Amino acid sequence: MRADTEKILVLHGPNLNFLGKREPDIYGATTLEDINTMLQERAEGLGLELTVIQTNHEGVMIDAIQQAQGQYACIIINPAAFTHYSIAVRDALAAVSVPAIEVHLSNIYRREEFRHHSVVSPIAVGQIAGFGANSYLLALEAAAGLLGADKQ
Repeated sequence: MRADTEKILVLHGPNLNFLGKREPDIYGATTLEDINTMLQERAEGLGLELTVIQTNHEGVMIDAIQQAQGQYACIIINPAAFTHYSIAVRDALAAVSVPAIEVHLSNIYRREEFRHHSVVSPIAVGQIAGFGANSYLLALEAAAGLLGADKQ
């Protein structure tokens, strides 16, 4: 496998930097740092290299998606609130030829009605939601499967 096919971009959207403090009854006590550590450890075991970005800014997320073209083999993205309304994030994902896996800590379909719609899902390879921090690990396993890295 070529080195450039082993790189995964993980994008965390707005307010995820407050994990562990923000609504723990919904999002749990696990911090974003905890999630990133778990992802890095599992990625090493799969022979994958991760770049992790958290942003509260739509333009930063769009720039990161656009810059992924030719540099990353897969994007794992938790668009957070951008999930429900950001056509710009959706269009950026559609514009690059990098498969994207959409992740959510909570089950967005068991929450408020406005969270039930994702503008990202129709262009994502798949969506994993409702498993807390494990949603990210499941997405990493799915990415490894897409890349054939799970055969190591």
